Amino acid sequence: MGLEFETCDVFTTTRHGGNPLAIVQGAAALDADLMQAIAREFNLSETVFILAEDAATASARIRIFTTARELPFAGHPNVGTAVMLARRMALGGDRLTLHQPAGPVDARLTRDAGGLVTAAEITAPQPFALLGPLAAAGLAACAGLPGLVGEPVLASCGTPFAIAEVEDPATLATAAPDAAAFREWLPATLAVGLLLYTRLGPDLLRARMFAPLSGVAEDPATGSANVALAGLLLHRLGGESLALKVEQGIEMGRPSRLALAASSTPDRGIRVSVGGSVVPVSQGRLIL
Repeated sequence: MGLEFETCDVFTTTRHGGNPLAIVQGAAALDADLMQAIAREFNLSETVFILAEDAATASARIRIFTTARELPFAGHPNVGTAVMLARRMALGGDRLTLHQPAGPVDARLTRDAGGLVTAAEITAPQPFALLGPLAAAGLAACAGLPGLVGEPVLASCGTPFAIAEVEDPATLATAAPDAAAFREWLPATLAVGLLLYTRLGPDLLRARMFAPLSGVAEDPATGSANVALAGLLLHRLGGESLALKVEQGIEMGRPSRLALAASSTPDRGIRVSVGGSVVPVSQGRLIL
């Protein structure tokens, strides 16, 4: 038995930039242990397994694994899968729905002048949720920093992350994950990882995300963490909406660019979208 796979780079227009993603097709017969083993073999921040797909309804069922655990939702796997699956199924429309444990994720597709799908924007499956404050000293220790700006928090739009602001890009560049501090202050049962950010301008941020207990020492681009960040900023600022760009992966040599939009309504809460470009990289066959 063998399964086809493909890889792509997400949140970039340049091959070998952004965040790499593996997508395994026809994976309905695989159990969770084998999916986890395959994700470890790819050794990327995430691997997507497509359980079923239907071109007629422009939908698919997927599961997402890091090298260490399954995730209910993640941003770059949804953006990358939406683009690559839309291409492979030769979809004619501009929408695709990806069903996953956190809920259905609707992807809006962008095409180039020739009609080829090159980018996607997704809305996180759950509204922004502020889950509570975290100890600043503990979170600073997780990142190997002497201190943070303000109070770090735990927040989620389907996947929980710790979020903390640092003073400037120079401080952000010196951050490094400390696994022992993560085990003490931010265990994997509490959050997937820690997103640090700093402000480069009114609508431009730079971020880094560490998740050593989830098998990701550092991630080049983390959609699920950044949607929680955008939701948090709108929650704090008030108002009905905000739009911003986030740079990530700069320190890793894999520059990524994420476009985020958050909106708030009384009945739906704060909902957040993230989008970006996708570049195909490779394809092959797994031997099982």
